[in-house]
Amino acid sequence: MTRLVTILLLAGMAFGQETTAPKAPGTPVSDATRRWLQREATNLIAAAERMPAEKYGFQPTPQQMTFAHLMTHIVESNRYMCSGIAGEPLPKASGVTDSDGKDKLVADVKASFEYCRGLLAKLDDSRLSEEVPAFKHTRADVMIFLIADHADHYATAAIYLRLNGLLPPTAKPSS
Repeated sequence: MTRLVTILLLAGMAFGQETTAPKAPGTPVSDATRRWLQREATNLIAAAERMPAEKYGFQPTPQQMTFAHLMTHIVESNRYMCSGIAGEPLPKASGVTDSDGKDKLVADVKASFEYCRGLLAKLDDSRLSEEVPAFKHTRADVMIFLIADHADHYATAAIYLRLNGLLPPTAKPSS
């Protein structure tokens, strides 16, 4: 466990994340998950807001999902993973679809991150080794996967933005 905490703290330092002490003794993994969730939420919401409404149907190739579908996929992933991590029943789907337009999709992405924040706020590290039945992996595994999944989704969103001549939220303009 100490090695995992060290890796998460070093990763935070490498990416300019706050590396303050945990909120409570014995919660370093849960605290790191909450910090990374906030970072990834900020980036993904900003990417969703940056893409013009008329480009939500963009897909680089027929095999890839549209930008709109990427957003609905993020929402469903958040609902599924965060409810699993928290040991809560999967909530009812929002009903927002790929064709509902940018405003509804952005609002749904925001709501899904708020849902995750609410559930993850209650976590501590006492049950990290328990299995999450829907995943057949430990709670710690699913927490790490949640953040890795967000990073993957942000990378996809950033590429879609760049392919449309837009700078991703985390990119710095050239001087």
